[in-house]
Amino acid sequence: MGQLSKIKLPVSEELNRFNKLFSKTMKSKVPLLNIITNYVLKRKGKQIRPLLVFLTAKVIGDITNSTYTAATLIELLHTATLVHDDVVDDSYERRGFLSINALWKSKIAVLLGDYLLAKGLLISVETKEYEILEIVSDAVKEMSEGELLQIQKAKNLNISEEEYFEIIRKKTATLIAACAASGARSVTKDKKEIEKMKEFGIKIGIAFQIKDDLFDYEKTTITGKPKGNDIQERKLTLPLIVSLSNANSSERKEILKLISKKSSKRLTYSKIYDFVHKNGGLDYAHEKLIENRDQALNILKEFAPNEALDSLIMLVNFIVERNN
Repeated sequence: MGQLSKIKLPVSEELNRFNKLFSKTMKSKVPLLNIITNYVLKRKGKQIRPLLVFLTAKVIGDITNSTYTAATLIELLHTATLVHDDVVDDSYERRGFLSINALWKSKIAVLLGDYLLAKGLLISVETKEYEILEIVSDAVKEMSEGELLQIQKAKNLNISEEEYFEIIRKKTATLIAACAASGARSVTKDKKEIEKMKEFGIKIGIAFQIKDDLFDYEKTTITGKPKGNDIQERKLTLPLIVSLSNANSSERKEILKLISKKSSKRLTYSKIYDFVHKNGGLDYAHEKLIENRDQALNILKEFAPNEALDSLIMLVNFIVERNN
């Protein structure tokens, strides 16, 4: 049994029921839409987000219908943002498969994303889960702000460490925090409990993104992420930001010039890779990864022990130690 399968054990029955319900939710009277959503369903990833919803709920109380609504809303909105992101980034691959816009072009991909967003809103209204809708809608707003901030900074190549953390908090951590907060809200109205889970989500969301950024500087194909992908998109992530701040003026100018111009990709990645290793960017990023992991684990110590809590602790370590 793999590590993720062990983590899912306390909520395996709930996840199985959720998957069946989610498939029904995606159904439409439009044949083309059913073909596309079926493609999406067959290529779902690790399901970290719905897993978080169910585990955080079960740490605090018993799973309710509200928990299923929260998980469905999160997964619909997350899928919609991924589809839209691929259009924005002109990306033709997602998790090793062709993206929606690669197969059906960007117009259909945008409409699919809109459809999924609308389904999420309708389900929330029909079930009167207004507080959970507010939690998730706020996360989607923050994600959009984070994307726009990153685009703005990528254009000028002038991002600071503080701005980097603001971007990844908005882009990645807020949705993961929404998973934890909505999971908690589905079983309790205790605002302190919900806020603790939200903060826990922020910490593991930041750790998740730092880990993802570190993959760009690993000489391996196991991650499934092309080496230099962030560099190609002119995204300055923590390892490079720190290395640039540690370097002298001439080195910094040379590296920024390499990122700016359309030079040989292989040569550019190799030089930047060596630069980041030499100037301590990877070590610093790893320290921040561990720091956020430890802060997340400390928050979990405030909850009473149970099987779901054990799985949540394992999930934190899985996020930090994963290979893809």
